[in-house]
Amino acid sequence: MLPSFLSPLILNPKHEVCVAHQAIFQHKKPLGPAHCLWWPQKDASQPPDTVILFIPGNPGLVEFYIPFLSGLQERDHTSRLAILAHGHLNHIPLPNLELNVPNHSLTAQVQSAIEAFDAIQAEFGSNTKFVLIGHSVGAWIASQVLKARKDAVSNAFLLFPTISNIGNTPNGRRLSAIFKPLPRRIISSLGYAARLIPVAFLSFLFSDWPTSQLLVLQDLICSPLAIEATLSMASDEMKTIADLDLALLEDCKDKLCFYYAEKDDWVGEEKGDILTALHPHKESVSIVHDTHGTPHAFCINHGDQLAEQCSIWLRCRQSDYAPAPVIP
Repeated sequence: MLPSFLSPLILNPKHEVCVAHQAIFQHKKPLGPAHCLWWPQKDASQPPDTVILFIPGNPGLVEFYIPFLSGLQERDHTSRLAILAHGHLNHIPLPNLELNVPNHSLTAQVQSAIEAFDAIQAEFGSNTKFVLIGHSVGAWIASQVLKARKDAVSNAFLLFPTISNIGNTPNGRRLSAIFKPLPRRIISSLGYAARLIPVAFLSFLFSDWPTSQLLVLQDLICSPLAIEATLSMASDEMKTIADLDLALLEDCKDKLCFYYAEKDDWVGEEKGDILTALHPHKESVSIVHDTHGTPHAFCINHGDQLAEQCSIWLRCRQSDYAPAPVIP
């Protein structure tokens, strides 16, 4: 059931219904292992005709996205859609594996995503369509995969994308201080104490979160290494994600779809810049503006809505139709 580039992983299930397989992608040194989820195509008698590589935001725990990605595959009527969700390095403690790789930089995460894409391409061949989906900083990482493997990528769906000047966004300015080395060390050390926090208390703090998502959160906050990895990566984001890559957007305009919130404190002026840059190509680019109050962290409670939108995009692109409008 797993492709050859994945190894099986046994973890306690957090979501009651999930057809995805827990797995490990063992990257080349010095990157180390990454936690993955694999949704095989529903028709096991045929190879997939489309494979999605999903790249999460930060924190990069792919189990947060199980409702979204399961909903996306449920909407597939071809029965030949497979999905690989590739987590960020060291963002989750992995049992029975030595996580001794200190490099969880943004550059390392990009390299790991490119390696994952290459493995998918090598496994399934040139007759398969390869689609990238990235959320938040995962959208920026997806754009780097697109830049590196432009000819092989069929489409890229960028959800709540933070692809330029993240340090100048309201949240970037508000939170940048905690991403510095000393605050990172202090905050990550609290992970030991967090192991004493029961899920019931987390439910009190995050009253609108499903229990399954609280269990995913618990994996993060109880691991000092994972906390350090997420904060260190965030620090890199502030420094690295700067000017909007207009040349890439122009060059790949026929492959791109964007989804933006009404209000998103992780997104600055880039939305207007993108609209201006791609305005002459509005017939070949889909830019959807949310009207439902969907938050940046859509994966917690709003996965089904984004699954519907990505399903619409997939059907349109598979049929070579014009880009789809926003969902009703």
